[in-house]
Amino acid sequence: MGARSGVPVDEVLALVDAVLREAGLSRTAVRSLGTLDARAAEPGIAGAAALLGVPVRGFAAEELAAVSVPHPSTRPLAATGTASVAEAAALLAAGTEPGADAGAVPGAVVAPGTGEPAAPPARARAVLLVPKRKTRRATCALAASVPVRSHEDAPGARLLPRTHGYIAGEPGSPPTIPTPHTTAAMDMHTHTDAHDLRHHGDAEVRDEKLIDLAVNVRTDTPPDWLRRRIADSLTGLAAYPDGRVARAAVAERHDLPADRVLLTAGAAEAFVLLARALPARRPVVVHPQFTEPEAALRDAGHAVDRVLLREEDGFRLDPAAVPEDADLVVIGNPTNPTSVLHPAASIAALARPGRTLVVDEAFMDAVPGERESLAGRTDVPGLVVLRSLTKTWGLAGLRIGYVLAASGTIADLERAQPLWPVSTPALVAAEACMSRAALAEAEHAAHRIGVERAHLLAGLAEFDEVRTVAGAEGPFVLVRIDGADAVRERLRSLGFAARRGDTFPGLDRNWLRLAVRDRATTNRFLQALDQALLMGG
Repeated sequence: MGARSGVPVDEVLALVDAVLREAGLSRTAVRSLGTLDARAAEPGIAGAAALLGVPVRGFAAEELAAVSVPHPSTRPLAATGTASVAEAAALLAAGTEPGADAGAVPGAVVAPGTGEPAAPPARARAVLLVPKRKTRRATCALAASVPVRSHEDAPGARLLPRTHGYIAGEPGSPPTIPTPHTTAAMDMHTHTDAHDLRHHGDAEVRDEKLIDLAVNVRTDTPPDWLRRRIADSLTGLAAYPDGRVARAAVAERHDLPADRVLLTAGAAEAFVLLARALPARRPVVVHPQFTEPEAALRDAGHAVDRVLLREEDGFRLDPAAVPEDADLVVIGNPTNPTSVLHPAASIAALARPGRTLVVDEAFMDAVPGERESLAGRTDVPGLVVLRSLTKTWGLAGLRIGYVLAASGTIADLERAQPLWPVSTPALVAAEACMSRAALAEAEHAAHRIGVERAHLLAGLAEFDEVRTVAGAEGPFVLVRIDGADAVRERLRSLGFAARRGDTFPGLDRNWLRLAVRDRATTNRFLQALDQALLMGG
């Protein structure tokens, strides 16, 4: 544990219990509490260890400082000489547990800080199961000693150097134990567990040298022609952005008048505008799906109801599950993270007079022919379609998307926007991506993604431990593996980042989302997955 002086025992124990729950473990799994040697006699830590029935293992600051940690922080570095006590101590303790060899049962060790072991046993490796979690006065991480199989150095499955380890930084500081959101009770599909709605796939790879299967942006993008168009736009940065040409190009692409189009700084801005500008007495978000819509609604003061689609139904929409009095409904198509493509007719059946129906089609251009799209439809009352150009074209850092809706709705959203919300380079990119040649390129990419997705699914089908959601149509697949959170950490030690599933309402720690990549990358990943599953016994 990392702790400030005077931390009470109950705060330490509560944090330990929360971390153990996140890993799916009980107190009996704890072998020791690791911490800075200067804190080993701290009453809160010593008392918690006594109640857990485990020893406290103190490490010198020099030992902890030698551990490369995934969540370095200047504050503990200045105070104790190590960039993170909890993860460093956890990994050191796990790597030096007596009997921690390939034949031993993996033992969990709790400690605050971040990092990895300086010298784990020859036939075992310390793996961070839960990254640094913190309260006001304590930090805690969870590590275990896992056996290394004799074939770990086989081509394509070799463990990467330890400097490539574990978990990437999350936005801002590492999160505390999540605070539950109030979820209105429904007759069915009610979910009241806490979910980190602000966690996104980029947190899995930030500051880490990992092969990225966590983010759904198409690889090898933007293409050269688009880079040149964007670069050429930089000569005009002295002028204020003028979005009229780009707006007209989007309108023409969807055969709509320009007053039914609003350009935004990515689809994420559109969710914020909708939450702030449109009145809603009972907003409903259909989950599992991208969490930003619900987060934006909550930030705007709305009480949000959830309709949870079920695995046994293939995560497919039943329009009757949405409460009749819902006046704002949000659904993704194809849905992130399930990769389910709902029939356009099923989604259109959600429309009602007086209801705003928001359809997130951020990944629709990755579906050949964009079948089941509602973009361009003007016969569905209250329809709002959101599109993103960041995924297919590799423009996540540029931020460009758009909204298609009735002119009155567009005017309401536009009034909520700041002046010049979309930069000149982003406007140029939007116009370029609406060209006939660009649309043909996107269609070709969609077909190629389908081929590579089939290859990934065929490989996953070889594992008895892996269950995939059927009928995937997006550039990603959702898989269920018992103990997927631990598998994800082992994959990190093997150099691959996968998107955790437990931050999506309706899913838990046994789910992972995997982005579709080229065949060579997929083959390497499947080898790593095989080893990660073997490492878990």
